[in-house]
Amino acid sequence: MSKRDYYEVLGVSKSASADEIKKAYRKLAIKYHPDKNPGDKEAEEKFKEAAEAYEVLSDPDKKARYDQFGHAGMGGNGGFGGGGFGGGMSMEDIFEQFGDIFGGGAFGGFGGFGGGGSRTQQVRGSNLRVRIKVNLEEMLNGTTKTIKVKKMKAAAGATSKTCPTCHGTGAQIKVMNTMFGQMQTQTTCSTCQGLGKVADHIPAGANAQGLIKDEEEVSINIPAGAREGIQFSVRGKGNDAPFGGAAGDLIVVIEEEQDATIKREGDNLHQELYISFAEAALGTKKEVPTVGGKVKITIDAGTQSGKILRLSGKGLPSIDHYGKGDMFIHINVWTPQKLTPEQKSFFEKQLESGEMKAEPSGKEKSFFDKVRDLFS
Repeated sequence: MSKRDYYEVLGVSKSASADEIKKAYRKLAIKYHPDKNPGDKEAEEKFKEAAEAYEVLSDPDKKARYDQFGHAGMGGNGGFGGGGFGGGMSMEDIFEQFGDIFGGGAFGGFGGFGGGGSRTQQVRGSNLRVRIKVNLEEMLNGTTKTIKVKKMKAAAGATSKTCPTCHGTGAQIKVMNTMFGQMQTQTTCSTCQGLGKVADHIPAGANAQGLIKDEEEVSINIPAGAREGIQFSVRGKGNDAPFGGAAGDLIVVIEEEQDATIKREGDNLHQELYISFAEAALGTKKEVPTVGGKVKITIDAGTQSGKILRLSGKGLPSIDHYGKGDMFIHINVWTPQKLTPEQKSFFEKQLESGEMKAEPSGKEKSFFDKVRDLFS
């Protein structure tokens, strides 16, 4: 089943402000919160769907990519392999990331997940960023690349124990005597920073959080239509979190390798083809390289320098799966810089006879006509 538009999910327009997006999500989160709808699978799915939409639309960078590329630019279920921004979010993920929206009594005493009471903070590992180069052929067909990533991983033998200050709750309760009586406040535990755990055994070489730098191979699926600057995330392949928390994500940024002869312009491709005077005058057939393989084209007799041939569908696929671009062959008639005595004599005779004068018929197209024809 195809994904619903994120703006439709939250019931907001594309011009909605950040505050409007947050209010719309908060309203849906309250309506479909699992504590209000115990055992209701449909409500749970709507709760997750709203969180996924908010995760993207509340982030300016992700929102900009979504506005430009739709779900295809979001990774995971949107078209990129290896995980994504919202696809596969668990209920725990939602409460980790958006707990501030659920706070302040918004749910009338509901807890973070399945009941009241304080929750320990599930810390998340930091994200990592890598840049991957792809060539035109890989943009055409898509590819899978395996890279080595240096990251922080949980060291073997590292253990933790319940925080002695907050006894695993992640929070400290303070009671203050005021003129109005006793007031109770709850703050994040200063010892464990809300994790509810502290280090117990740290192996040699690990840091104070039981993490050690290591290398891991990660396979990344790059889809057909990937472009320079597009980025997506591979969920859970960033740095590990201390004490069993969720790992961060690996942010992949696409870089385009420049081709020696073929130039890209959006989904369209351009290349130059040089032909001789004789070929331009008499016509010929040429085999030209495209990203998908060689193609034979016909050069008509009397072809002028500057003519542009259009090979429909020989460009790159759209990242939104809207078809393919075209390949444009720019014809250049090559003028020889050195002539043999026989060739020089031939051209001199043509000039003397007046049979090779430049005499436009008036039907030749200007540069602007040619450009207009390309997109008509």
